Amino acid sequence: MPELNTPTAPEAATASLPRFDDFGLAPPILQALAEQGYQHPTPIQAQAIPVVLQGRDVMGAAQTGTGKTAGFSLPIIQQLLSHANTSASPARHPVRALILTPTRELADQVADNVKSYSRHTPLRSAVVFGGIDMAPQTAALRAGVEILIATPGRLLDHVQQKTLNLSQTEIFVMDEADRMLDMGFLPDLQRIINLLPKQRQNLMFSATFSPEIKKLASSFLKNPQLIEVARSNATAERVTQIIYKVEEEAKRDAVVHLLKQREIRQVIVFSNTKIGASRLARELERAGVKASAIHGDKTQAERMAALEAFKAGGIDVLVATDVAARGLDIAELPCVINYDLPYNAEDYVHRIGRTGRAGASGDALSLYCEKDARLLADIEKLIKQKLTPVELEDFHPRSARGERTDRSERSDRSDRQADRSDRRTERAPRSASAPIPRKEKVDPWFLKPYEPAAPAVPIEEKPVDPRNTKAAPKRAALLGGRSKT
Repeated sequence: MPELNTPTAPEAATASLPRFDDFGLAPPILQALAEQGYQHPTPIQAQAIPVVLQGRDVMGAAQTGTGKTAGFSLPIIQQLLSHANTSASPARHPVRALILTPTRELADQVADNVKSYSRHTPLRSAVVFGGIDMAPQTAALRAGVEILIATPGRLLDHVQQKTLNLSQTEIFVMDEADRMLDMGFLPDLQRIINLLPKQRQNLMFSATFSPEIKKLASSFLKNPQLIEVARSNATAERVTQIIYKVEEEAKRDAVVHLLKQREIRQVIVFSNTKIGASRLARELERAGVKASAIHGDKTQAERMAALEAFKAGGIDVLVATDVAARGLDIAELPCVINYDLPYNAEDYVHRIGRTGRAGASGDALSLYCEKDARLLADIEKLIKQKLTPVELEDFHPRSARGERTDRSERSDRSDRQADRSDRRTERAPRSASAPIPRKEKVDPWFLKPYEPAAPAVPIEEKPVDPRNTKAAPKRAALLGGRSKT
């Protein structure tokens, strides 16, 4: 009979896992981790933290949702504790660690994590990104911060305004570097790198590393340690991927059907275009689904409000472009839906990485039509996995039942034209079923053929009676007076 204190198989497996205590992290950091319920690091954290603590340059690749942020932020906080102080002087709090992110949402997410991990230390952190007033950011920078999280554009704005000095930066982190290249940030990245001291530690973390990223890394990383905890561009094992084959015009009905059939209360639906995201959100609202759109045309305040409402459960569906594919960390998100397959296959990995995070399971559902064959082939090639489209069970789109009115049909055709043009300047052609513009009444007189007028009748001149003649009054000639005779 086994002893009572003999650990079971799961307990024994847990006991063999590394713990954050094993890395030599300071008690204030361990206290913050314990308050959040973190005891065991993820694989990327377990491999990255010791290497970063050694001061080496790192290229870290891992599946999205595996905790890369803690993999670099925890050792950064540990290294900067030697500079921590409670002085009120801004000069005692220079920027010693710079973390660059491609999107505002990811910057805000990283800043929240850094603040929570360093809450019991005197270290100061701040975040700067575009779309909001610079004044509060300027005040925070002038007060002094050791850890700065920023997007490239707004960071250079503060450099130009001379509210930011990077001359004492010791650690430089580029998070989701592949996305920064996709968004055209390479010139900004080069400018920022030139502003940093030559002697510094460089860290690059991402879910994917393309040849372009590796070329960029070789230009400023020094003998980096490559850390890959999973096959490059792999998708999370706990995410169930399903491709549903539907007609293009039935996609909106398919989203509503999936939401009701699976009784999903919280889901992110990805669209390739801003117009498509806004239009789908309105369609879902008309179908009785609490939905909101988030994309680049929204103000930062609108985007943050939509995210907060989604996290709080105020809305059930967040319709987003790829601006939300990186950095959104929503606890226990059960499902994501690809309304459009992404143009860039790597974005598929990041999109479905919003679910199945931190060891949880999730579903990634995608809608597929015949025109998406090339996009699906690119995705399968990237993830090295076959995804076979299947029919959506018990799905009967409204268009097939003939329940739509002529007006809704015209609206659908117009919507599809707008999505394909994606804000092009030319106007989409008029739909064949669109109503003919009302014609104004035309006077029949203008439609008569031309008829030459009759010749004028000459007027007979009457003889002049000399008794009635009077001398013409004398008038001065204009501009010259009277001529002399």
